[in-house]
Amino acid sequence: MEKIIKDVWFNDERIYMETNTGEIYSRQLEAFPILKEASDEDRQAFTFDMAGDAIRWPLLDEDIHISSFFEPDEPIQDNEIRAIFRRFPQLNVSQVAHSIGINSSLLAAYIYGTKQPSKERIQLIKDGLHSLGHQLSMA
Repeated sequence: MEKIIKDVWFNDERIYMETNTGEIYSRQLEAFPILKEASDEDRQAFTFDMAGDAIRWPLLDEDIHISSFFEPDEPIQDNEIRAIFRRFPQLNVSQVAHSIGINSSLLAAYIYGTKQPSKERIQLIKDGLHSLGHQLSMA
């Protein structure tokens, strides 16, 4: 029998999914940075695709296929970018990403430790943050 998503919910920094066969799967929200950053209200605004094997959040432009829940949770990887954003949680990930010209989902993945940035990417992000700090000091 093909598995179809029956229900989705969030709890304790995790996303849960129940299938039509009664199986429950979950993943850390770090695996889905857009959902991790989203409000509870935005997280609840999802739909299932017609086949029932994917979840869509139209307001967030995020899609998760059922197969994503079958993967094991990835360990969180520490990196310099993660440390900076943990030190300054008031930084808006989307706005910083836009200002330095990288995808906000990619920056969020670096911050949440699900992807490792290259040395060049770390320098690009740090240069962008320094530029932002300089602009703020001139205001």
